[in-house]
Amino acid sequence: MGKGITTASLSLLLQSSGYTVIPIKCENYLNIDAGTINPIEHGDPFLCEDGTEADMDIGSYEKFLGRNMERMNFVTMGQIYKEVIEKERRFEYMGEDVQEVVHITGEIIKRIREALEKSGSQIAVIELGGTAGEYQNILYYEASRILALKYPGDVIHVHVSYLPTPSHLGEPKTKPAQLSVRTVNSMGIQPDILVARSEKPIDQRRKERLALFCNVSREDVISSYDVDTIYKIPLILEKQHITKRVTSKIGLHFKTPQLSQWNNLITTIKSPKKNKAKIAIVGKYFSTGEYQLRDSYAALFDAIDHAAWRQSTEVERLWIDAEDVERNGVVKYIKGVDGIIVPIGWGSRGTEGMIQSASYARIHNIPYLGLCYGMQLAVVAFARDVLGYQDAHTTEVNPKTTYPVIHLMDTQISIMKRRAYGGTMRLGAWTALVKKNTHSWDIYKKYNWFINKKTGSTSERHRHRYEFNTSYASEFEKAGLIISARSQRERLVEIIELPRSIHPFYIGTQGHPEYKSRPLVPHPLFLEFIGACIK
Repeated sequence: MGKGITTASLSLLLQSSGYTVIPIKCENYLNIDAGTINPIEHGDPFLCEDGTEADMDIGSYEKFLGRNMERMNFVTMGQIYKEVIEKERRFEYMGEDVQEVVHITGEIIKRIREALEKSGSQIAVIELGGTAGEYQNILYYEASRILALKYPGDVIHVHVSYLPTPSHLGEPKTKPAQLSVRTVNSMGIQPDILVARSEKPIDQRRKERLALFCNVSREDVISSYDVDTIYKIPLILEKQHITKRVTSKIGLHFKTPQLSQWNNLITTIKSPKKNKAKIAIVGKYFSTGEYQLRDSYAALFDAIDHAAWRQSTEVERLWIDAEDVERNGVVKYIKGVDGIIVPIGWGSRGTEGMIQSASYARIHNIPYLGLCYGMQLAVVAFARDVLGYQDAHTTEVNPKTTYPVIHLMDTQISIMKRRAYGGTMRLGAWTALVKKNTHSWDIYKKYNWFINKKTGSTSERHRHRYEFNTSYASEFEKAGLIISARSQRERLVEIIELPRSIHPFYIGTQGHPEYKSRPLVPHPLFLEFIGACIK
């Protein structure tokens, strides 16, 4: 539908007008967070600085606004019910009947108000998950109705609806939008602005029909059509004066959004590219049935794009299923690529294919970037190939391995026995000290990415349980593997690499730099990886 990008775009426009804005995503599901959801089912969970495992729309908010989101930006119905039930158990409702309307809706409104107050924001842009007519989100709509009654003049509704263009007709049909507006009308909500999503721009004829049947003015029907990059959307919306329409409806002074940086970004994205690179991504969450998914690795693909645009590089991405590599061998899929990435993953499926890919990149001097699981399996590959530990493995896959070079953290063993999976990993930002005179040091220094230049400390986001087994550290280092960063407090291994004297780019990081990359500020590791792929 595009609600997440619409929310991010509107937030950017209001922020660029000088207002302080907090975007909030309200999800329907009863999960406490997105951490335990299969990425094939719901997309790549976005990892925040404070460890919140959120919906991928939160990542769009960060990329558009250029600042960190956190727990208050992400609400699930599971969080709401949990809080209300716990309050009931503590007798905080003083013997009242606890019901959906009043108590659940009240908790939703309370979360929004607290987010506004805590962030010191003037405007909250709230995205309601799902679509009109789904029974799961009716309480969010009810809270929205109550909020508008409680604060007249301070609340407006922006309705995003899709106008399909059947190929045999060749014109966009407005009936689905009319029906979805009728549905929210039945819940006591009248949209103030209608954002019409479509394949092509909506003409005046369609805008007039939508205005008539949806009870909005023609100027409040905004066309949001398919584009080659989502970063164009704020500019498209602003050409139709959406910021002026929104601010006037909530009684704020209109200030023209300052979008020079954003315009420069679009110019960079669209400019002819000087270089080309073919990059293989060997993962395990690419397909569902007969279809391939981008959203399972959304943050990674975005980070590649950000770096490629800055490096004036056209990237051809090969989505390679690690299980196919296991079955048919690595050469069939990877020979001839300019770079290899092994991303995040869980469990045993496809693991050997990932290990083969890490080995092939090391042996054939192909730039390699291992992210979390990709770092761990690069360690396993090195242990097998160089140290001769033939059954070396991660204990996540083989608990009985003779050489557990990747193992479970001591603090996690009891947690795993209790099957307490949600929110129990090493999550969020962790500070690491980068070793001088290493490839990693030079990369972080080149882009001024240190949070403390004197100590060489940096910070990356984490989402994992298993760690490099430091009892093997000296053996790895004697064999030529460099441990180039360790966590500041626990001395856990954060980054491994090969010397540049023997390999152009071979880096594995336990952290997730892809979650910190932004279109205006690409992450250094991706910038240098793309640079190595070009060479």
